[in-house]
Amino acid sequence: MNPRRKFEEAGGLSRIAQVVPGLAVVCALGSWLGAVSAAWAATSSLDAPLTESAPSHGSSVSSVLILLVLIIISAKIGGALMERIRQPAVLGELVLGVLLGNLSLVGVHGLDSMKSNEAIGILAELGVIFLLFEVGLESNIKQMLEVGASSFLVALVGVVVPMLLGWGVGAWFLPASGTLIHVFIGATLCATSVGITARVLKDLGKTSAKEARIILGAAVIDDVMGLVILAAASGIIKAADRGGAGISVLDVGYIVFKAVAFLVVALWIGTRLSPRMFSIASKLNVHGMLLAVGICFCFILSYLASRIELAPIVGAFAAGLILDPVHYQDFRERGEHSIEELIRPISSFLVPVFFVLMGARVDLRTFADSSILGFAFVLTVVAILGKQACALAVLERGLDRLSVGIGMIPRGEVGLIFASTGASLMLRGSPVVSSSTYSAVVIMVILTTLITPPLLKVSVARGDRQKRLRQQASSAAHP
Repeated sequence: MNPRRKFEEAGGLSRIAQVVPGLAVVCALGSWLGAVSAAWAATSSLDAPLTESAPSHGSSVSSVLILLVLIIISAKIGGALMERIRQPAVLGELVLGVLLGNLSLVGVHGLDSMKSNEAIGILAELGVIFLLFEVGLESNIKQMLEVGASSFLVALVGVVVPMLLGWGVGAWFLPASGTLIHVFIGATLCATSVGITARVLKDLGKTSAKEARIILGAAVIDDVMGLVILAAASGIIKAADRGGAGISVLDVGYIVFKAVAFLVVALWIGTRLSPRMFSIASKLNVHGMLLAVGICFCFILSYLASRIELAPIVGAFAAGLILDPVHYQDFRERGEHSIEELIRPISSFLVPVFFVLMGARVDLRTFADSSILGFAFVLTVVAILGKQACALAVLERGLDRLSVGIGMIPRGEVGLIFASTGASLMLRGSPVVSSSTYSAVVIMVILTTLITPPLLKVSVARGDRQKRLRQQASSAAHP
């Protein structure tokens, strides 16, 4: 008998197929540990006093380069491991970031500077700008206006109820903190990660179902509302920090109006300016012009948002909403890729830097305090329950309301953006989101993101069974 055939009949190939993934994971972890060791050695030597012959600028660049190598390798390994168990890659990036940021607990201190490295911080901020730019590009103003009353009501309930619950939890666990801090903690529970839910629905082949359209439409509207709340809360906190005693109801109304007005005016002017801008740029037959104009448009709106004391990500999201393939049709006719395709390589580099850094800033020592663990647990519970209230806002009869509520649970990257913004805001000399609160919020983000895929799969299967039973009962009643 042919030896190869005999080997196959003995099941050798199948056993190899089972072993290879395990070897791949071991190799991946080995390469990650090797990168950690190399980075530790490199950063440790770079942190040593510089000699006269060693230029400080070169050493600074070298330390940033080796940190980026470690961050990117960690992000990709973490993402690959999570995707193997059918979880979003962002969870792996976040978890590996937590491990990197807490290596000092096992005696490795060479990476402590990563959390406060200015260059890494700037790259992370650029990453979140590109992330919101991408979200805006994938959204569509017309589709947002056509999603119907159910999507709007689901989004509205999904913002108001979790925010009030989070506000209450913040006041309960942090009674010594001010009301503004409690409000901001509530705001971190507002938004929904549309990307995670969309991926699960796509895997289930349910993106065309009515429940899926309601969930995705509501999640997009939810993000817009969340960004307005983030912009308003940040502005209120900055004003209160300058004024000392606080601000009036009129000032609060002005800040909210400013956030809404920026989005409306940016969308109104941008949709008229964008086609002309790309038309002029298309006449300059230079390679990379479409990408350059798209990025500059994003950066300009992000800059304008920051100038009126809104978060730059509000401007980035608005830029993505404005840009439509119709606006740069001249470039497309020449065979160029769309802006979404062009910025994807940049995002795949910068966005993981943001997530790994957000994970690295989680201090695991804070969880030695049982009150912090209790805070994280209760925050997670109200984050889940708050989104379940969305199910009550579905107007259509006969739909799977439970799946709608579950689909709105994951906070994902949006929750991290809120947490990182709060950590950077100062109120009376202290960060709005302290290290312990930040850790609790990140745990909430991880848990809500982790439980959604399996829960949604079970809920959708249950909903399908109930629909079949109703159809069978209807057919039996009306033969």
